[in-house]
Amino acid sequence: MEVLKIATAGSVDDGKSTLIGRILYDTKSLTTDKLEAIEKTSKQRGYDYLDFSLATDGLVAEREQGITIDVAHIYFSTKKKSYIIADTPGHVEYTRNMVTGASTSQASIILIDARKGVIEQTNRHFFINNLLRIKDVVVAINKMDLVDYSEEVYNKIKADFSELMSKRDYQDQKITFIPVSALKGDNVVNKTDKMSWYKGEALLEHLEQLDKADIFNAGTPRFPVQYVIRPKTEDFHDYRGYAGKVYGGDLSVGDDIIVLPSKTRSKIKDIYFYDEKYETASRRSSVTITLENDINVSRGDMIVKENDLPTIDKQFTANVCWMDSDQLTAGGKYIVQHGINKVLAKVDRINHKINPDYSGFEKDVTGLKINDIASVTFKLNKPIFYDQFKNHRTNGSFILIDPQSNNTVGAGFIQ
Repeated sequence: MEVLKIATAGSVDDGKSTLIGRILYDTKSLTTDKLEAIEKTSKQRGYDYLDFSLATDGLVAEREQGITIDVAHIYFSTKKKSYIIADTPGHVEYTRNMVTGASTSQASIILIDARKGVIEQTNRHFFINNLLRIKDVVVAINKMDLVDYSEEVYNKIKADFSELMSKRDYQDQKITFIPVSALKGDNVVNKTDKMSWYKGEALLEHLEQLDKADIFNAGTPRFPVQYVIRPKTEDFHDYRGYAGKVYGGDLSVGDDIIVLPSKTRSKIKDIYFYDEKYETASRRSSVTITLENDINVSRGDMIVKENDLPTIDKQFTANVCWMDSDQLTAGGKYIVQHGINKVLAKVDRINHKINPDYSGFEKDVTGLKINDIASVTFKLNKPIFYDQFKNHRTNGSFILIDPQSNNTVGAGFIQ
């Protein structure tokens, strides 16, 4: 079954957790004990409704404060799709969590409180979706029940958000506006008759109809080798296969390829998925590839098409989201993990800090604090083979690791 990963974003009390809880409730994805706990807690708090946010807020501090602090992944399925929802915090101080949750998502839901409209945090949420090249963005205008389901309020927010859209540099995004009430269930899983002026789909209807060909970012085929398979059995004495996942585009039997970093040339002989042979391996498929000639290929190498090479260099510039309490400074040394390869890197310079509310750049920055986003140039101790993030989400992204603590301290997107 097709799996769709969705990131959610919204300011404090915009109703993200309630929206997700409502989806789980209306799709009958809540277990009996979980539903009983929600009913019991809601009654104890004197609510005359079910507090669906309790379905997702797992930390004690989240339940006590009524806010989302950490990224939670929620799983549910319908007859058409399986879903993974990354419920990310909305606070400014949790920008790194928003980046983490959205970095592997194909779609996003940005919540706006109908009473407040587009606010500064909305700019930040949309900026992150733009930065991470999320192709399908749903703007869910929530709490419509508190503004008497007003079409005028909906149109005003839609117009304000359209002004924000004009600032983006990623034009392939599809933006869909849906008026909802997470608490009441209006336009979440099922269409409501309380907003007859709205002619579009309910939120889940929209997600159900998303075509993976439209939402998964296409690029050039990249095949990082995860494992070299040598059975050395009587039946497969000379067998040598290369297992991994195809990213960006398709690979087919007969394709002329180059293995990086050795730049050895060969041709794809066979493509296997377990014991079945295929003529083509489509993007996002995990397969084993064999080559026409016996060449040296190791874990960490990359197989690419002959006429479609990535950049091979010991230096690059990237947008970095800093995630550590210790500052990033020029001259700092880190480990860049790019795919399955790890290389030593030095911060050559911090070019400028990026204000994620579309208010511009800050130059002459000497260090990055936690949750800062900036353009940073790195020098490496050996070349890596990369693409620009805007052209290839997988081969254009990396993480930074502190070699002393072994903590992940940053996420980067190559420019």
